[in-house]
Amino acid sequence: MPDLPFDDEHAPLYSLGQVAEMLQVQHAFLRRLDQHDVIRPSRSSGGQRRYSRHDIVIVQHVTRMAEEGMTLIAIRRILELERELAELRRELKEAHARIRELREPR
Repeated sequence: MPDLPFDDEHAPLYSLGQVAEMLQVQHAFLRRLDQHDVIRPSRSSGGQRRYSRHDIVIVQHVTRMAEEGMTLIAIRRILELERELAELRRELKEAHARIRELREPR
């Protein structure tokens, strides 16, 4: 049985209005996040923003930071650093696994 689009957390299924309603934020706030490159939702063939479940989780995180008084520029940098940290952690985990492999007797 093929995977359905809603099984994929990165599938762009939700409109700007749906996300605004879900998260109780203004449409303009979501548009501003896109304009400031904080989050880049996909676009439909008609050019309308489409958000995935993954995007929505990020918007929730961004909303909390904005409510704490952080600027969109600061939030964008925090998200960049969080992505870099996640990548470094993944690389470190792979390096540890490789070291364990090399230490195992053959």
